Amino acid sequence: MNKNSSNIMALAATTPNKRETVCIFGTGDFGRALGHKMIQSGYPVVFGSRSTQTSSMIPKDAEVLSHAEAAQKAAIIIIAIQRQHYDFLIPLAEILHGKVLVDVSNNLKINQYPESNAEYLAQLVPGAKVVKAFNTVSAWALQSGTVDASRQVFVCGDNMEAKQMVMDIVRALGLTPLDQGSLLAAQEIENYPLQLFPMWKFPILLSLGLAAFFFIYSLIRDVIYPYVYENKDFSFFIAISIPNRICPVVALILLALVYLPGVLAAIIQLYRGTKYCRFPDWLDKWMLCRKQLGLVALAFASLHVLYTLVIPIRSFVRWRISSRILSQALHNVTEPLNTTHAWLSDSYLALGILGFFLFVLLGITSLPSVSNNVNWREFRFVQSKLGYLTLILCTAHTLVYGGNRFLSPSSYRWYLPNAYMLSLIVPCIVLVVKFVLIFPCLDKPLSQIRQGWERNPQYSE
Repeated sequence: MNKNSSNIMALAATTPNKRETVCIFGTGDFGRALGHKMIQSGYPVVFGSRSTQTSSMIPKDAEVLSHAEAAQKAAIIIIAIQRQHYDFLIPLAEILHGKVLVDVSNNLKINQYPESNAEYLAQLVPGAKVVKAFNTVSAWALQSGTVDASRQVFVCGDNMEAKQMVMDIVRALGLTPLDQGSLLAAQEIENYPLQLFPMWKFPILLSLGLAAFFFIYSLIRDVIYPYVYENKDFSFFIAISIPNRICPVVALILLALVYLPGVLAAIIQLYRGTKYCRFPDWLDKWMLCRKQLGLVALAFASLHVLYTLVIPIRSFVRWRISSRILSQALHNVTEPLNTTHAWLSDSYLALGILGFFLFVLLGITSLPSVSNNVNWREFRFVQSKLGYLTLILCTAHTLVYGGNRFLSPSSYRWYLPNAYMLSLIVPCIVLVVKFVLIFPCLDKPLSQIRQGWERNPQYSE
């Protein structure tokens, strides 16, 4: 009877003026950092350790007791030790009965064990209420402040009351709890910190693949071809000229690939006549990494700007300008200003400046600290309306840069067009299809479908 009463008291909601004592098993870096943060937030903290001697590294306001004594003083016990040391909890099973055990551990590799550490802990101490939390927060983040780190803490557990108590602690520490459901989600939560840029893998590999392809392509056209047919050594193009061709090409293609999945999704919804049907997995994954694709594209566009700024100080450019001036002086001929060429030059530069400005605006808006301060309509306006305007400006920048060179036979070396010509294929397809989709005969039914109207219910799930 006393045990049940103590459990009820232990799981009671904390009052606003007094916080319940929290026990931490483990005096390592994370345990100490978490304990210090909890003390700052007003929680009495007691550490359970094999050695009860007070150390200078332990927060001064915390008490250090044996595991059994510390567990008896708290309803919530944070297990800040590695899985291989969980065995010491077995003799404490009676004391831990009805307690909330918070598992914060991580593994060394993804899916290292058949079950998650939290599920394993629940098997060792079946009478306890196990909750998974805090494993995505580092000791450094707790010590330096949550402003410089992710505020999100994934929480899962089978007992709703216990999970709510842990989420109250998370909020008290200035973090944001995210309820992931039952303890079955613990395996996925434990894999989060072990994933190396999961949403960046496809954009980075794609950009590197495109960069490698266009590097070889430009090397063949701009270095090997002149050497074979004109006996000219332009190998120094590898340092500046070729990268300055690759960067805008990759940036434009990646930017178009940000908006291509949305166009494909619209076509699929029009064909199916309903929005209540999952897209193919490849399209789902593609749409989820659009922000990363856009940021990688912005990185390549920024490199293009830097490479362009150093063009006037290049030795080859200065030599070419001085040679033209010397040739005009020797022949006593002054080349008249070609106003058509001047218009094309100024136009493509202006389009490039405006396009890059909007590109940077898109990148800034996609940052969490900025996107959290705008509502959904504002965010959608910037990312969609201004995004397509950015794509139009950047595509026009490339088209004007090409000018009449698209029809010049000298632009095709070994029947290979310039790299920037190839970069226009995907953007032009996206813009043409998007232009068709805004026709009222297609836009109206698409809007109805996205509002819940079903034309072909057989596709619904």
